[in-house]
Amino acid sequence: MTVFDTQRPHYHFLPPGEWLNDPNGPIWWQGQYHLFYQYGPRDHWDLKYWGHASSADLVRWKHLPIALAPTPGGPDAGGVWSGCAVDDHGTPALLYTGVQPETQCLAYGSPDLLTWEKYPGNPVVAAPPAGLEVTGFRDPCVWREADGWYMLIGSGITGVGGTALLYRSPDLRAWEYLHPLCVGDNAETGEMWECPDFFPLGDKHVLLFSPYGAPCYLVGAYADHRFIPESSGTLDFGGYCYAPKTFRDKNGRRLLWGWSWEGRSDAAQHAAGWAGVMTLPRVLTLAPDGTLRYDVAREVLSLRDAHREGGHFTVDGMHPLDVQSDSLEIGVTFLPGVASRVGLAVRRSPDGAEETRILYDARTGEVSIEREHASLDTDTQRDTQHGPLPLATGRALTLHVFVDRSIIEVFVNDRLCLTSRVYPTRADSVGVALLADDGEALVEQWDTWEMQASW
Repeated sequence: MTVFDTQRPHYHFLPPGEWLNDPNGPIWWQGQYHLFYQYGPRDHWDLKYWGHASSADLVRWKHLPIALAPTPGGPDAGGVWSGCAVDDHGTPALLYTGVQPETQCLAYGSPDLLTWEKYPGNPVVAAPPAGLEVTGFRDPCVWREADGWYMLIGSGITGVGGTALLYRSPDLRAWEYLHPLCVGDNAETGEMWECPDFFPLGDKHVLLFSPYGAPCYLVGAYADHRFIPESSGTLDFGGYCYAPKTFRDKNGRRLLWGWSWEGRSDAAQHAAGWAGVMTLPRVLTLAPDGTLRYDVAREVLSLRDAHREGGHFTVDGMHPLDVQSDSLEIGVTFLPGVASRVGLAVRRSPDGAEETRILYDARTGEVSIEREHASLDTDTQRDTQHGPLPLATGRALTLHVFVDRSIIEVFVNDRLCLTSRVYPTRADSVGVALLADDGEALVEQWDTWEMQASW
């Protein structure tokens, strides 16, 4: 039975109830998008299964039976952890991590992806490479090249830094270790790289990984099974996007989901009966300078409903809009002018006692999500998260914001993403306001759309 409460998003993907974390194995298969995900059933939130859903349009989902469950006495008895889905010459296959200890396992699916049979020879990779002291060994990412299958496993070399270990196989079952694809530095990108994802984009390759913090990316050249990073960045600066997973869809787009965890107490999560939500599907592209660009998948816009708009006026201070909703898409274009900070407030009560501010600071060249007043509930997380966005003088600032009850996703000039979680307590905390501090800013255009539920 689907769980309802006032904080539960209604156009983002999440299970009917219980626990969700990492996205796993997104794949386009026989006319449908399929999304698998880490799932914790009732009373077993700490024991991971693979949930499963399908969609014809990326936004309206059908819940399907659990795809993978732990097998008592098997290599995944401690949980079915993250991995990927591939098309093995017409046969669907899942590769994932079994735990206690961490090993890599394989399962084959029926043509409709509704039933899965684990390979009897599991695990297909039983242990890390001999002689390598690692900090972890999980989350396989698999792809096919002309000479066979390749797999990255998230890991870290003790005392050195995070890494992704590269393997090769002719058949998904017998794997040969090659070498680390890339090795980081403890001080810069942590000691363990979880959930690696590796793929071509434009004329480069991209490596994503999650180092127990904000997900990172490297862009570079890949040849002869060697990867040479040329640029790097942070995938999301909001503090609530982790373990991103991508796939190439039927139109050739590189689509990404991330896991957005909760910012309230464990007791509140269990009382609500659900925890965790996916970000909206994002389209990744490569900019000329080698950095990633982001946009929400256009299919999300099909959920637009009542529309309001305005523009061509100046703001000095707080300017409330005639908009009242906790489920919105918002687009605003500013010319910052002489104002030191410009942006908007969402989930705002009439007196401002509860509000979340999304601001660009011209003095620091940063975008922030300020949550100090996001909720009157002191058991929720309330802080400020920042991301860098240096803007040339006279350059427009475009904020594309999705508010869905307790989740907020912000796209800034297609160059920056921030995902956050907020839990207002008041029923009237549904206002939206534009604002400018220490001077005027020109609002070229603003638009809001109420968003329909995707269920």
